[in-house]
Amino acid sequence: MIVLDVLHAMGYGGSRRNLRTTAAGADGGIDGIIPLDKLGLDKVYVQAKRYAEDKAISRPTIQGFLGALSERGATRGVFITTSRFTDEARESAARSSDSLVLIDGEEFADLMIDHGVGVATRETFAIVQTDSDYFEDP
Repeated sequence: MIVLDVLHAMGYGGSRRNLRTTAAGADGGIDGIIPLDKLGLDKVYVQAKRYAEDKAISRPTIQGFLGALSERGATRGVFITTSRFTDEARESAARSSDSLVLIDGEEFADLMIDHGVGVATRETFAIVQTDSDYFEDP
C-alpha cells in the first residue's frame, strides 16, 4: 500500500516489515497499522480513501474513523485521501482529537515527491549564472 510506503519513507514504523495492512472489507475502518516503537506498544492507525477529485471526505466519514479508533483504544490516527476534506470534516477532526492527522490528495502528492515514493525523476535542469569573482582582476 503506497500510503504505508510513504509513511515509512517519512521515518515511521521502523522496519518496513513492521507496517501492516488490514484485510480488505474486514478492516472496521482501519487500512493499516504502524508501530511507533520496536515492541509495537504504541501504534498509528491509518485509513486511506481513493476518491475522485470532486468527491470530498465528509464529517460522517471522519466520525466513522474516529469510532474505529475508539473501538481499538487507539490514540493516534492518520486519514489520507486522494481527494479533499470538507470544512466540516476538518473541524470535526480538530474538535475530536489532537492526534488525528488529515492528509488530502495535494498534500499526499507532495509527500510522495518529497520522499521519492511512487515517483520517478525524468529530467533535471541546472540553472547557471556568471561567476563574477572569476572575471575580477587579480
